[in-house]
Amino acid sequence: MHIEPVTLGLLLLLGGFTGFLSGILGVSGGFLMVPALTLMGVPVVKAAATSLVSIFLSVSSASIRTWLRGDFNFRASWQLALLGIPAAQLGAFLAGLLPDSLLSGGYAIMLLVTIYLMNLRQSLSEKFKAEESVSDEVESGKGWEFAKIGLAAGLMSGLFGIGGGIVIVPMEIIFIGVPLPLAVSHSLGAMVAISASGLTQHALNAHVLWLPGFCLGAGGILGSQIGSRLLHKWPANVLNKFLQVLLLALAVYMTGRCFWGYLV
Repeated sequence: MHIEPVTLGLLLLLGGFTGFLSGILGVSGGFLMVPALTLMGVPVVKAAATSLVSIFLSVSSASIRTWLRGDFNFRASWQLALLGIPAAQLGAFLAGLLPDSLLSGGYAIMLLVTIYLMNLRQSLSEKFKAEESVSDEVESGKGWEFAKIGLAAGLMSGLFGIGGGIVIVPMEIIFIGVPLPLAVSHSLGAMVAISASGLTQHALNAHVLWLPGFCLGAGGILGSQIGSRLLHKWPANVLNKFLQVLLLALAVYMTGRCFWGYLV
């Protein structure tokens, strides 16, 4: 895929913005990158695969920052990744079998679900805002719950090219009672392994556009570092509202792409 200078700049900016979201909200930017790449003429399956390149780089960068800050929990992250890794492989395999129009429709539904999960996470974070930590006893007794959450996140990651944090964070808060900052750090760690797994399967299927992916990733690394530094400071509710409007617009676009694919 040849990249013009203007396109290169757009990819870097897009990667920076989505990386910022990854660091500050604990969610991947794939839900923005995939529709943006389809606007450039990339099929959904290749857009999802390419998105995972950037996601892997940006969440790795954010996870390093979280680890240096002392907030990284290897046990919880790997419990999430236990079933998330094979689920991402399955999702990537299924993505290669589905037609572009069906993937577009599924992506539109995923975006609407994402809006709901963002609202849910915001309400849950307010409910649990007084909690600063979760005990080792709670975490050690919830390994299977972490694994089941990772299973859902991994399947969505491989199928749609997202990191899965938008699933992990609210489900951790609901089912395990993990406070928001810890849930974000857990999701970042798990997303490193989950995105790598899905990316590997997509690469084997020759779906990955490596140069655009690395361009998105280069911007994502810088953006994730800024976002992770502002994790405890940024007014996330303002950013959430902006994102919800953007996601709704993208859902409409992907729905139109779905119906257009069936019409033609």
